[in-house]
Amino acid sequence: MAATPDNTAPLKPLHGAPLVLLTIAVAFSTFMEVLDMTIVNVAVPHISGALGVSASEGTWTISSYSLASAIMQPLTGFVARRFGEVRTFVVSVMLFVLFSMLCGMATSMPMLVFARLMQGAGSGPMVALSLTLLLSSYPKERQGIALALWAMTVVVAPIFGPILGGWITDNLSWPWIFYINLPVGVLAAIITWTLLHKRETKTYKTPIDVVGLVLLVAGVGCLQFMLDNGNDHDWFNSTLILALGIIALVCLTFLVVWEIHAKHPVIDLTLFKQRNFTVGVISLSLGMFAFFGINVVFPLWLQTTLGYTATWAGLASAPVGVLAFLLSPIIGRNMQKFDLRMLVSFAFIIFAITSYWFSTFDSGASFATLVVPRFVMGLAIPCFFIPLNQIYLSGLPASEIASASGLSNFFRTLGSSVSTAVTVTLWQHRGIYHHATLTEYVSPDAPATSQYLQQLSHLHMSASQRLGYIDQIVSREGLTLAVNDVFFLCAVLFVLLIPVLWFSRPPFGSAGGAAGH
Repeated sequence: MAATPDNTAPLKPLHGAPLVLLTIAVAFSTFMEVLDMTIVNVAVPHISGALGVSASEGTWTISSYSLASAIMQPLTGFVARRFGEVRTFVVSVMLFVLFSMLCGMATSMPMLVFARLMQGAGSGPMVALSLTLLLSSYPKERQGIALALWAMTVVVAPIFGPILGGWITDNLSWPWIFYINLPVGVLAAIITWTLLHKRETKTYKTPIDVVGLVLLVAGVGCLQFMLDNGNDHDWFNSTLILALGIIALVCLTFLVVWEIHAKHPVIDLTLFKQRNFTVGVISLSLGMFAFFGINVVFPLWLQTTLGYTATWAGLASAPVGVLAFLLSPIIGRNMQKFDLRMLVSFAFIIFAITSYWFSTFDSGASFATLVVPRFVMGLAIPCFFIPLNQIYLSGLPASEIASASGLSNFFRTLGSSVSTAVTVTLWQHRGIYHHATLTEYVSPDAPATSQYLQQLSHLHMSASQRLGYIDQIVSREGLTLAVNDVFFLCAVLFVLLIPVLWFSRPPFGSAGGAAGH
């Protein structure tokens, strides 16, 4: 997105083959970066075994990447202004590829964690700048398509991550989940640089806000680490988690105050003065909180409670991407014909209905029964992400798109991290509560219990085996009731977000244009 002086003519959009090539390159690099957030999840047991560490230590491969990526995302605007958007994007892609290779070659856990940290830091600006470069290269009337293609890759990649990761780990070996980034990343970098190096944005040599940078790294780093590891350490009963929480709170509070008054802030918080940006980011963050919570708890419930394998849990989750993939270009092409608030409201209604639908399932639900609401949920995804991106970018000048995109991506990532921490903890705690409640109905005096124990005795089970078997059933039903609670709460949150969204106001003109705000 060219931040050119007023007396310089803006660059003409790309057309034809160069535009198609650029779209493919940028879309694949974005897909690859977002994919790496979830592709490792199913490979953690294999990685832990290969490097001789425990499964809990293996999860550092996930948290180190998300931690570094979360720190770099809000810095996107600052880095892009200093070095140029095209140069920053291409270097980001190449760093991502380089550290992906180091991840695959890692022979110890410290080496792998370091490589994942650097991979996350290098790739931090990629997603935000991919949107910025697409918008600057598309004609105004077709920017909806650019938004649609970008949103499609960002949404579909995390869904296919576990499936692809599981298949690669089972059929090749875990380093290949990192090696596959090499050809995609190198081609994306070459194509992007070839097409856009003459369209580099104007750079500004502003002083580095050291205080803001330190507060950002410390605050976001501690917050992300706390969210990733809180559940394993029993949250604030752990001195470590409590200390991280206090440091994060203090640093982020001071960061906001400092950045508001800094002459050259490292994060542009003045963006929140724009009503549409504020409303759009709040709706996106909380919408992602509910959406991501469902996507985390659903496969966990399938694997830990219903006995699904990682591959089958992935296949049960995947149908959500079908309609999202098919409808995204259509929504993008026709977006200007609708009130964007109506589209997002429709998405929230579909999310709420399907979430409530999930909350009615019991432990006997078949694979086919579970797949249907996942498929229907896909209808909402393009109506959620694409219009919301247009809403929060509407009316912003070209020079602020990179900052706005980076900051909104940070809050989207943060919403996902908080969602994982909260929904998994809530699910486990509600599971314990329901287990205790159901146990009250299991006593030798209850006719149903005595009858069931009688039936089990015909299977030549000892008394302890019979009680153990009943406890397994109670645990399964308790965790199923708990997952119903989580889905129901997500449905309520989606409904509550609808009025929030209507605080935004039209016109929702093309990003980087002079639309009202």
